[in-house]
Formats: sequence, structure tokens, C-alpha cells
Amino acid sequence: MPLIERKARTRVHRLSPSSPVVWLLCLLVACISGAAWSLPAALIAKPAKQTQTAAADPAADRAARDRLAMQLRAAGLQAVVPEVSNGVATLEGIVRNEQQRKAAAAIAAKVPDVVKVENRVELHVGLSTRLRAAFDMMVAKLIRLLAATPLLLVAVAIVMLAAWIGGFFAKRLHWLRIKSSNPYMDGLLRRVVQTIAVLIGVLIALDLLGATSLVGAVLGSAGVVGLVVGFAFRDIAENYVSGVLLSIRRPFSPGDHVMIDTREGKVVSLSSRATVLMTMDGNELMIPNAMVFKSVMLNYSRNPKRRFEFAITVDVTESISKSMELALAQLVKVPGVLDDPAPSSVVKDFAPTGIVLQFFGWVDQRETDLGKSRGEAIRLVKAAFANAGIDPPQTTYNIVSRRASGEEAAPSKERESTRGAQADTSVNRDIDTQLAAAQRADDKNLLDHGENKP
Repeated sequence: MPLIERKARTRVHRLSPSSPVVWLLCLLVACISGAAWSLPAALIAKPAKQTQTAAADPAADRAARDRLAMQLRAAGLQAVVPEVSNGVATLEGIVRNEQQRKAAAAIAAKVPDVVKVENRVELHVGLSTRLRAAFDMMVAKLIRLLAATPLLLVAVAIVMLAAWIGGFFAKRLHWLRIKSSNPYMDGLLRRVVQTIAVLIGVLIALDLLGATSLVGAVLGSAGVVGLVVGFAFRDIAENYVSGVLLSIRRPFSPGDHVMIDTREGKVVSLSSRATVLMTMDGNELMIPNAMVFKSVMLNYSRNPKRRFEFAITVDVTESISKSMELALAQLVKVPGVLDDPAPSSVVKDFAPTGIVLQFFGWVDQRETDLGKSRGEAIRLVKAAFANAGIDPPQTTYNIVSRRASGEEAAPSKERESTRGAQADTSVNRDIDTQLAAAQRADDKNLLDHGENKP
């Protein structure tokens, strides 16, 4: 009896609700029950989907497909094969370029009863296909050009008429009151007037052809190209602009004797790139216009009167007033020396070694050569000083006793003629022939050939 009760208590303990086995059995039953309840729902949902598919209209899909195929053929896309199913249009085939592929998709999207487009059209990358496409495009453009031939002829006529009007007014600048005395500026103004007239004609012609948008593109490209060219050819542009400014200002004329910095010569011509000088040795010297424009320039020919000067040193024992009076009297005798302004003199320096006297004289360089006049003046003053006994500085003294030998001292003064009437002071024209030949050889001179030369 106690054994039976112990076994009964043992069984009851194993089947207790708090046992893990009981919980595991409950979980298994729950999973089986959920699967059983979900099975009928799946069975019910499947017939619903079949019902929706069966609800689509095959007749509408066929009609949409036929309509799409007709529109593709009308657009020249016969190689595109359409298929419509449940409102979804599928395009297949091969086209020549991306534009045709996009055009086929756009046509399909506009067809009624088509809610979605799947574009499976491929591009043909063969060489023959590309050549054919390029040929067709060229033919199409030629056809459009031929169709627009009347308007094109009218546009060409407008441009030609504008060019003629520009040339007409360019030759008659005095009507516009913008005539210039400078021959180069006169030609530049003519080109500006004619260019403006041609541009107006081109704008009118483009507006007639409906290509006004091309104007903005051309102007934008011209601006960029101009900027690039300006940086690349900065020196050339600077010389050209300097040549234009020099031609306007005209600081010199052909044949003028000028000094530009340390370069001296006579002006041959002014071109768009350089100023040409002929040195006093007869050599041709080309100076860039930008350098000429920015340099210090000395024009000896602008003022016809020019002053020469020279200095003579006399001994400290000589009379300054007597020496200056005698020298000025000789300067007046030099041929070509002007009376107004009259010759003058100053004491330049006084030192134990001597007194430095400086003399000035004026000549008209159109008739008298400056160098020759200066040389003749020095000769006459030296001769006058020698004849008057005015000694140069005596820096060395030689004492010789001649009483013992009984010899007489020989005269140490050099006697020279003080007459200057026969002296040659005419203008030096050694390089004039070469200068004239160089000016005739330069046919692109931007300067006036001496017409306005003072």
C-alpha cells in the first residue's frame, strides 16, 4: 500500500503544470494550431489573385499595342516592336541612336491605356549603321536648307546691302563730321563705320532666319576667344595699341631728329608694330611702339631754333670780362648764328687751374647745321684768344735762360684767321638720301609724310 501511494505521487509530480515538459507540449500545440488556421487564408487569397488577373481586358491591350505600333511606324521606328500586357508597354528592337530610343519611349507613354513603359530597345553600334545615320542627318539638313533658300537669299541680300551702305558712308565721313586729318585714323574710322553697318545687317539677317539665339553664342565665344588671344598675344596687342596712340598724338613726324632714351636718329616711319629710325651712321633702328610710348623722348626738330654751347678755359691771370667780350664778338661772325636770341656767356667755374667760360649761340637748324656752327665758333674764339694774348691755363712752367746763349725766344702764339665768312655751316644732309629712300620703301607708314611738319 505505501508503495502504490508513492508511485501515484510520483506520476502526479511528473504531470504537474509547472513541469517543462508540459510547457513544451503546449508550445507545440500552439504552432500546429497557427499553421492550421493560416492554411485556409492562403487558400482563400489565391483565388482572389486569379480573379484580379482574369479581370484584365485583353482587347484593350491589343488595341493599345496596335495603336502604338502604328505611331512608331509613322515616326520611322519600324524596328521597334511593342507589346502591351495589363497596361504595361514593353518595347524591344534595335535603333541607330539614343534619340530614337528616347523618342520610342515618349511615344509609348502618350498612348491611352498604357500606364507603364519598359524600354528594352538596344542601340546598334555597327559602323554601317552609324554612317547611315550620319548620311540621313545630312540629307535632312540639306532638305531644310533648300526649303529655307528664299529666306536665305533675302538674308544674304540684306548683309550685302548693309556692306554697301557702310562703304558708302565710310567714303563720305565728312557727312558724319568725324573726318580726321590723320591718314591712319581716317582709315581706322572708315573701317569702324563699315564694320558697324555690316554687323547691323548680320543681326537683321539672323533675326529673319530665326537664329537670334546664335548671336549670343557667337558673342560669348568671341569674348572668350578674345580673352585668350589677348593673354597669348599681349605684347603684340600692346604694340598695336601704342602705335594707334602714337599715330593720334603724333609726337614726331617723318624726318624728325629724335632721341628715345639713349637711341638717337631720324624718324623713317611708324608701323603697327614698331617705330623705325635711321641713326646718324645710316643704320636702321626698329624700336617697339610700346617702348616708344613709355619712354622719355627728345625731339630736336619740333622747335626750329636750337642752341649750341661750348666751354673754354683761360688762365686765372686773364681778365674775365675782356675774354668774354672778345669771344662774343667772334660768335656774331659765325654764319647762321642768330641775333635773336643773341649769343651769351657765363662763368661756369673758377679754380686754381683756370677759369672756365661757357658760351651759347642759337641757330635755325632748318638752314644751319648745329655741329658745324659750334665747330666754327670754337675755332674763331680760339684764334681770337691767341691773337689777343689770352693764355690757356699754365699748369707747367719751363724756365729757360737764353741770355747766356744770346738766342731770342721764338713766338709761341699761333696766329689764326678770325674771319668766318667762308666757313661752311650749312645743314648736314649726309643721310637725307638714305632717309628718303627708306620712307618711300615703307608703304605702311602710319604717320603723315611731313605735311604737318613744323
